[in-house]
Amino acid sequence: VKGVGSLLWDAVVNHLQLLEADYFDLEYTNHNGDECWLDKDKAIVKQLGSADTPLRFCVKFYTPDPGLLEDELTRYLFALQVRKDLLRGELRCSENTAALLASYVVQGEIGDFDLEEYPDPTYLAVFKFVPEHLQTHEFMAKVMDYHRQHIGESPSECDLNLLDTARKVELYGVKMQSAKDHEGVSLNLAVAHLGVLVFQHFTKINTFSWAKVRKLSFKRKKFLIKLHADTYGYYKDTVEFFFDTRDRCKLFWKRCIEHHAFFRCQVVAKVPRNKTRMVSRGSSFRYCGRTQKQLVEYVRENIGKRPHFERWVNSKRDVDSQSVSGRRSSGSSSGSSLSVAGRRTSNGSETNQFMIDLPSPAAALFYSENSCESPPATKKDSEGNTSGAGVTFSTFRPDDPEENAKQGLEEYPQQQQQQQYFPDPPSDTIQHPVIQNEYPPAGVRDSPLKVLGGGESSTESSTLVAKTNDSFSREDSLDGTTGQGGDHRPTDTAYYIAKELLMTERTYKKDLEVLCVWFRNAVSCEPTIHTAMHELLFQHLDPIYNFHYGFLKEVEQRLAAWEGKVPAQTNGECQKIGDLMLKAINNLQEIYQTYFQHLEEILTEIDTKVKRQRPFEEICRGFESQKVCYLPLNTFFLRPGQRLLHFKLILERKCSNWDVSTQPCASALCQVTEIIQGFIDGFRKVENLEKLMELQRDLLGLENLVHLDREFVREGCLQKFSRKGYQQRMFFLFSDMLVYTSRTSASLLLFKVHGQLPLRGMTVEETDQSKSSVQNSFAIYAGNKYILVAASSPEEKDKWIEDINEAVQRVKQLGLDKLLYPSLKSSASDGENVDGDGDKEREKPIQHRANTTMHVCWHRNTSVSMRDHDKALKNQLSGYLLRKFKTSNGWQKLWVVFTNFCLFFYKTYQDDLPLASLPLLGYAVSVPEDEDGIHKDHVFKLQFKNHVYFFRAESEFTFARWMEVINSATHNARRTRLFSRLDSKVETS
Repeated sequence: VKGVGSLLWDAVVNHLQLLEADYFDLEYTNHNGDECWLDKDKAIVKQLGSADTPLRFCVKFYTPDPGLLEDELTRYLFALQVRKDLLRGELRCSENTAALLASYVVQGEIGDFDLEEYPDPTYLAVFKFVPEHLQTHEFMAKVMDYHRQHIGESPSECDLNLLDTARKVELYGVKMQSAKDHEGVSLNLAVAHLGVLVFQHFTKINTFSWAKVRKLSFKRKKFLIKLHADTYGYYKDTVEFFFDTRDRCKLFWKRCIEHHAFFRCQVVAKVPRNKTRMVSRGSSFRYCGRTQKQLVEYVRENIGKRPHFERWVNSKRDVDSQSVSGRRSSGSSSGSSLSVAGRRTSNGSETNQFMIDLPSPAAALFYSENSCESPPATKKDSEGNTSGAGVTFSTFRPDDPEENAKQGLEEYPQQQQQQQYFPDPPSDTIQHPVIQNEYPPAGVRDSPLKVLGGGESSTESSTLVAKTNDSFSREDSLDGTTGQGGDHRPTDTAYYIAKELLMTERTYKKDLEVLCVWFRNAVSCEPTIHTAMHELLFQHLDPIYNFHYGFLKEVEQRLAAWEGKVPAQTNGECQKIGDLMLKAINNLQEIYQTYFQHLEEILTEIDTKVKRQRPFEEICRGFESQKVCYLPLNTFFLRPGQRLLHFKLILERKCSNWDVSTQPCASALCQVTEIIQGFIDGFRKVENLEKLMELQRDLLGLENLVHLDREFVREGCLQKFSRKGYQQRMFFLFSDMLVYTSRTSASLLLFKVHGQLPLRGMTVEETDQSKSSVQNSFAIYAGNKYILVAASSPEEKDKWIEDINEAVQRVKQLGLDKLLYPSLKSSASDGENVDGDGDKEREKPIQHRANTTMHVCWHRNTSVSMRDHDKALKNQLSGYLLRKFKTSNGWQKLWVVFTNFCLFFYKTYQDDLPLASLPLLGYAVSVPEDEDGIHKDHVFKLQFKNHVYFFRAESEFTFARWMEVINSATHNARRTRLFSRLDSKVETS
C-alpha cells in the first residue's frame, strides 16, 4: 500500500499474464462516493486512504470492435464485464437484445440446446441475466428460443458473439455523469471512443466527436469543450457544462483526456510530471499508457509470446479436445460467486492455475444458490500439488450484509430496478437483430473483479510459439473454429455448394450491417438526418437484414447437422438446402422488390444530399474513412441485387450436381430467375449510375458527369504522346465521350481532367508498329483533335480499340451524341504542370480507398470494362484459406472475401475490419511450380512482378471455385484470361 499504483497494477497484470492490459484498470470509490481510476504515479495510500478500500478490476476502454482483441482471455474478461453490466441494469437495451445476450451466456455455460432435456425454460432458473423484476417467464422463453439457434458454438465463439452484439447497442460501455448546461437544464455526460456524448432522460441529444473538438478543459465546476470553427452550427465555439463539485468535473475531464489519447492518437509522448513548480498552471495529468494503435501493434508483434488460456466448461459440453476449447467451471455451491479457472502455459504443459472469484451481483448473472459445486480456489502445479491462491478476490454476498461490511463492500443501489430497463422502441426502431436507440440507465459503476491485495506473480517466461496451420481439420471446414470429434466432413459436391452458400451469406450479412448498424450509428448524431435516412433507406433495407439474419442461422444449423456436429432432427433433411432456398425465396420476394423500386431514388437522393448539405457530407466522408466501410459507400446499396444474382448461380450449380426430381432446387431456381428478370434491367442502370457517381467524386475539373443516359464502358491506363514524350494518363470511355486525366500530387487519390473527346465522328487507326518507336500504339481522331496513345500489351490495345469502335457505332445508331457534354472547369493542356494545386478547386473531397479499380488500374497499368465488373460481381466468394508468403515458412489461416476485383483478409468471419487487402487486377493466377517448393494439395499461386502469394483451399471443389473467381479478376499479357476480349462480349444475366 505504501508503494505507487504502478507496482500493484504490474502485479495484477503479471499474475493474470494479461497481454492486452491497457484495456483494463483498477477502480476504487473515494471518500466522496466518486469512482476513480488508480493513478499509477501516485502512492496508493494517498489515493485509497485506507488499506481496506476495495479495488475493482474492470474494463476502462470499451473497444468498438471486439475483433481487435487478439487474446482469448481479454475477450473473456470483456464478456464478463458486459454480462455484469447487463445484470446490473447498466447495459440498457431492448428485451430482444437482452435475451440474445443471455442466450450466448447459456450456450457458453451449458452447451448445445437439447429439446428432450430442456422442454421448457425452467432449465434457465439457475441463471440470473437481468435485474430480478425483469427476468420474467416471457423473457426466459425468448432466451430459450435464441439458445436453440446457437448449436455448435464453442464458449470462445459465444464470448465473441456476445461482444459483437453488445457493441452494437448504442450506449455500450457508456457511463453517464450528471451535469447541467448553461441554462441549468439537467443532462448526463459520457465519454466513449467517438467523443463526448450528451444525454437527456437517457436519450442521446448530441455528440462532440474528437475530430470536431479543439480543446478540453475545466475551471472549477465548469467543463469546457472548445470546438473548431463552423462546427455543429453553434453561435459560439465553446460549450460549457457544470458539475456539482470540482472533483467530479476534474474526474470527467481526466476520463475524456484518456479516451481521446487512447482511441484518437497514434502515439502519446510520455512527459514526466514536474513536482518542483513554484506556480501551478493547471493540472499536469496526462495519459501515459499505450494508445489503441500501439496496443494492437504490440500484441501482434508479441503474438508468439502469448500464453495459452484454457477455460473450463460445464460437463454437459463435449470436451474431447481440451487444449483448444478447455473447460469452464459450472458455478459456486453458495451461489455468491463464480469460480473461473484459467490456465496459461508457456510450452504446452501445465504450469499454474489461478482462481478468480467474481463478486455478486455479477455472480448471480451465472448461477443461483442452487448451482453446482465449483473447483476449490487453489493453485495446482504440473505435478498435481496444490497451494494457496496468489491473489485474493473479495465476493459481495447479497444474503450476508455482515460479511459484506467486513470486506468493505456496499450493495448496489436498488433504485436501479425501478427504472425502465426495456423501453418501448420508438416508431422508427426496428426489432432485433438491428439494434438501435438503446438507452442505458444511469447508475453506479462496478466491475467483474474486486482486488483487495497484491499477489504473487508468475515468474516463468512465456515462450509459446505461434501455432502454424498447415492443414484443414473438420472443424475448420465450417466456421474456422476447433470443435470436437474426428474428421467426418462430407466430401460430395452438394455439400461444398451448400457451404459456399453459408460462407457468402456470412459476408452478405456483414455488408448489410455496414449500412443497418454502422451507417445508422454514424447518422444518428444528427436527428434530422437520421429521420430522413430512415424514411429513405432504412425502412426498406432493415427487413432484408432481419430476414437474412434468421436465414443465416438456419443455414448454419443445417450445415452443422450435415457435418455431424449436431444430430439431425429429421432423417435425410440435413443433407440438402433446396428446401431452405425455396422457403427463403418465397419470403424475400416482396421485400426485395420494394427495395429495388426505391434503389435509384436512394442513390440519387444521397448523392444530392452530399452535394448540398455540409453536415451530411461530413458524415459520409467520415464514415467512408473508417475501415469498416471497406468499399465506397454507394457500393453497399447494390449488395441485395448482387446477392440474388449469386443465389441464381448457386442454384444453377446445385441443379447440375443434384437430383432435382426429389429436391425443390428447380422450383427455387425458377422463382429466383423470375425475380431477377423483373429487376435486372433497372438494376444494370443503377449499377451504371453508381459507377458514374464514383467517378464524379474522383475526377477534378469535370461537372455534370452523372446522367441517366450516359453509360460507363471502360477505364484504364494508356501512355499519351505529348511535347514531353509519352506520359501516363488515365482514360475513361463512356457511351458518348472519351476523357483523359492524370493523377494529382496530393494525397487525396483524385484525378485531374485534361481533356474530353466526343465519340461522334471519332475514328481509331492502328499505327504501323514497324515505323513506330513505341509498341502497341494507335491514333484517335475526333473532329479537329488528334491524340496518339500506347497500351501496355497487344491485348490491352485490342480491347480499347474494340470498345471505342463499338461505342462509336452505338452513338450513330442511338443518337447519343445529343447528350449534354460535361463542362471542364479549366482547360489544361498536356504541357502544363499536372502536379499543381488543381485539387484546391474541391474543398475537402471525400476520401476513397486506394484499392478501387480506378487507382489499381493506374498503378498496375491496365484497364477494366463494365462487362468485367458485371462478371466479377456475380463471382463473389468467401471462405477460409491458408496463406503463405514466398519467403515465409508456415501457413496463416485467414477469412478471405473476394469482391470488387480485390481480396480482403480477416482473422475470422466475425471480424468487422479487414486486416489487409490485395487488389487482383494485373495479377497472374496459376498452380505452383516445382521450384516454388510447395508440396501441398489444392494450392494456387498469385504473382505480380516480384510479389508472390500462395493460397491453399480445403478441397478440390473450393480450389476450383477460387481459381474461377480469381481468374475473373486477374489478367496479364503473359497468360490467357478466363474471359478474353471476345468472350467478354457475352452478356451474363
